Amino acid sequence: MPETYFIIPSAQHNQLIERAYRHRGYTAAEAHDGARFCELASTHGIRTHNGIKAIHLDDHFGSKVGGCTPGATLEKLPSQFKAVQKWNANKKLGQSVAFAAMDTCMKLADEFGTGIVTVDNAFHYLWGGGYVIEAAKKGYIAYTCCTAGTSEVVPFMGKFPTMGTNPHSWGFPTTDAIGYPICIDWATSTVAMGRVQQLAREGKQLPPGAAVDAAGNPTTDPHKAKWLLFFGQHKGYGLALVNELLAAFTGSGIPYLRGKPNEGPQDEKHTPHFYFQCTRADALDCGNFPAGRNQSTNVKAVLADIRGHGNDKVMWPGQLEAQAAALTAKHGGLLFTKAEIEAFNEIARDCGEKAWDFTKFAIANV
Repeated sequence: MPETYFIIPSAQHNQLIERAYRHRGYTAAEAHDGARFCELASTHGIRTHNGIKAIHLDDHFGSKVGGCTPGATLEKLPSQFKAVQKWNANKKLGQSVAFAAMDTCMKLADEFGTGIVTVDNAFHYLWGGGYVIEAAKKGYIAYTCCTAGTSEVVPFMGKFPTMGTNPHSWGFPTTDAIGYPICIDWATSTVAMGRVQQLAREGKQLPPGAAVDAAGNPTTDPHKAKWLLFFGQHKGYGLALVNELLAAFTGSGIPYLRGKPNEGPQDEKHTPHFYFQCTRADALDCGNFPAGRNQSTNVKAVLADIRGHGNDKVMWPGQLEAQAAALTAKHGGLLFTKAEIEAFNEIARDCGEKAWDFTKFAIANV
């Protein structure tokens, strides 16, 4: 069944998001980065990490409670390794830090073949897929992972949420092969908390095995969901542990205390960690492709084989995001549901902006 969306001009959306961030004390540059990212997420149909989620995070974990510091200065620390940079984000807005980190990784990759930026003392950067897709469009193999803003996932065979959703995001430069970058992006929980909030907003149910209520009982009601569960049991848990270990080696604090600034010792950290890496595709070329193929034609051949043998309906990771971006371009604006418009109007009221009038927007049935 087609769903009805309102078409919101990007400029109008960005103006509201920038105003919301400026209202909270962020600099013009930070507000611009925040709006730029929210536009990027909405363009690609990411309803769980759009402007609504961004402002929600700031309300609950950010500037209002000391988890993020508007106007903070990014500190680049000494590194003995030319292809690796170490940063102290000083709780600067996560989107600003993430954009800068991925740009730096690309510059390092141009010089050294690959580049890494590890970021301590950070604040949530929202949807990692956005950063790797942008890098992949420019020809890089890009990766990022982070520890989440708070502990809300119960570890495998555990009882208490001591880990975050801890997402991983990969982007591959496959535009020449399939028309858009492959983007493998996932939270290690069965669903992200943003998905729980979206389903509650839309009056829909969670899939089984995704969440438990306050008593630890399984639930599919997003209004009752208190804690999340890892996908694939020990497999999702193991992938989430990768993020925790990268953070631990960098300088992170106790996972349970993230997003809880009023708990634990005064000298303990309560912030997430970021890890970014970009590699030039030609840096991986060993020059010995089969059947006379080069790197580009070999990538095409591999993808064609995966989708061959009767597998023509196989969906590529990143395909839905590419399709959403095409719809955004087709309709000339960002697509939001009525419930999302109402949520944006709450943001507008909070920062003294005029609410969006439903009757002024064109409608798309998608």
